[in-house]
Amino acid sequence: MRIRGNKLKAALERAEMTVDRAAEALAEPGFAKDDAARAIRNWMAGRDHPRCRASRLKKLAGVLKVDVKDLAAFTSEVRYHRGSPRKAALLATLIRGKNVDQALNLLAFTTKRAAVNMRKCLSAAVSDAEQAECDVTRLYVSESRVDYAAVMKRFQPKDRGRAHPILKPLSHITISVEERPSRG
Repeated sequence: MRIRGNKLKAALERAEMTVDRAAEALAEPGFAKDDAARAIRNWMAGRDHPRCRASRLKKLAGVLKVDVKDLAAFTSEVRYHRGSPRKAALLATLIRGKNVDQALNLLAFTTKRAAVNMRKCLSAAVSDAEQAECDVTRLYVSESRVDYAAVMKRFQPKDRGRAHPILKPLSHITISVEERPSRG
């Protein structure tokens, strides 16, 4: 789960609550009021530091009198996928903005190798959303991206002591789902 900064700002304004008052409610042993205030300011600025725990997010949602699904995007990552980021990015572009059911169907019938890990990542994000009591029929892929990871280097021995390099790129896959806002 990642807190959406713009949604947190809007919820604070709607509740007419300052950052300091929200920090007082969020403070707990090992997470002082100053740390909580700093964390809330970071989250409002869109930074995911410190990473928000599910328990703190529930507490914050309770203080602001909103649901967890109204503050967060449900994110899942597959790190070190054995495949090129360029090839996996084609699938990330394919499913971005689609409904979850439609995205899962697209990935199920795609012959590309990255589709297996993309599907696992999307399923994990949907499971997180279900645990937060989201309406699964209204979920859509709000973010799907592929980042570069390390490159494994191998060599093919050749004649006269030479070697030809073999590069095996890895990638990180990130998928977020959110509940589509209701009309009206």
